[in-house]
Order: sequence, then structure tokens, then C-alpha cells
Amino acid sequence: MAGHYSSRDDISAHPSAAANKEKPKTMQPSFEDILTFEIKKEMADRYFGFRRMIEEDKEELDRRIKEHSLTLEQRICIDLVRIYMLLGNEDQIEEFLDLIGMEEKLFYDPYLLISPTLRKRLLGGLKVRGLTRAGRYKKLVFGCYEMLVDHVQQYREKLGELVEERDTINEEIKLFYRKNDISAMMGFFRTLNGSTSGSTMEGGLETGFTDSMEKKMQLAPVPPIEQLLPIIPPLMPLAAVRNKLTKLIERSYKLQSSP
Repeated sequence: MAGHYSSRDDISAHPSAAANKEKPKTMQPSFEDILTFEIKKEMADRYFGFRRMIEEDKEELDRRIKEHSLTLEQRICIDLVRIYMLLGNEDQIEEFLDLIGMEEKLFYDPYLLISPTLRKRLLGGLKVRGLTRAGRYKKLVFGCYEMLVDHVQQYREKLGELVEERDTINEEIKLFYRKNDISAMMGFFRTLNGSTSGSTMEGGLETGFTDSMEKKMQLAPVPPIEQLLPIIPPLMPLAAVRNKLTKLIERSYKLQSSP
């Protein structure tokens, strides 16, 4: 019938009005929400920026320790093993280590004294001059010992640098904790969130979460360098041990030359 009007006709005639009616309103963040977010962001940026700097220092120190460990094995190990092979007898080796003041038998293995393959590999390329075999043998031991003295000195100097770096990083960690009290930070965040007035159950959950976060956010100090690398005492120069070392070399030569 002409002139008949229905709500259905009205909705179909004005679809935008129906859409606007059904669309939920988006709540805008309040000034307090924005301020809370900015405070948290600033604290997090400061915390993680400082933490990342320390972690990078620890990674670099770890890399240098591994590098130094390889130097130890490639230089000092070879020097010592060559001397062990040249002396050729465990009693002579122990006397040698006592003479130079090295208490530990670093890199020693009885197999070194009986392996022709290792002997050829480590001693085959060494060339010395001398009129007699005994003279060449003595010069060979002297030369290996002088290289050992030099390499130990270099090792100790680098080790001292690593100890200083370790101490510096641990001081950075102490400063980090003085400026970033994690418990206080977590408590402050709870205050900002208005959760401190929650129920006992909520408080217990938040306490457990805080404890878990504290453990995850802890920075462990770098352990003492001597736990990671051996401490080798300084060795006396050849001139200081020449006489006693000469007598040891002569006895070793006779033992190896005798049938």
C-alpha cells in the first residue's frame, strides 16, 4: 500500500547508520596509561642497554680466553713436549721441572716418550749446529728451553691483561646492580599497574613471577681466570740454570746412548 513505512525499509535505505550503530567504540589510552608506558620504556631501555654492554664485554673476554688457550697449547705445549722427548726419561723430566720451578707436569703423557711418529713430527724439523752429537743434543735442549721461557713470559703478560679485563667486568656488574635494583623495579612496575592492592592469591602469583624474573635477569660474575686457564710461574732465564741444566742434559744423553 502506498505510503506504508517499515523499519526494515529504513535500515536498507540507510546501511551506514546500522553499521555505525553496531560498531564498538575504541577506548583511548588515558594520560596515566601513556605516562606509565613511557616510564616503563625508559627504565627498560636503560636496564637492557647497560646489560647488553656487559654481556658483549663478557663475550669478548670469553673469546680471548679461548684464543689464549689455543696459544698455550700451540706454543708452550710444543716446547714442553719437545723437552720431554729430548730428555727421554720420566725421572729426568721430573728433575728438569723441579729445576725450572714448575710443579705440575703440564702436557706430559708417557706415550710421548715411546711414539716415533710424534717424535719425528715435533723434533724432525729442528736444526742445530755442532761438532759432536752430544754438543748438538745440548744445544737442542737449550734452544727448546729458551723458546719455552719466551712463550711463558708472553703467556703470563696476556694472562695479566685477561685478569684485568675480568676484574673490570665484575666491577661493571656491581655498578649495574647498584643502579638497577631488580626487586625495586618489579615492585615499582606493580605499583604503576595498580596491582599492589590485589588479592592474596594475586600477590602470591606476582611474588613468584618477580622471583622468577629476578633469577632470569641476574648477571653472573666472571669466575677467576685461574679456573679457566692454568697459572704458569715465570721461568728463570737460561743463564740462571745453565750449569745445572748442562749436568742434567749430560746424564740424559748418556742414558739414551748406553746400550
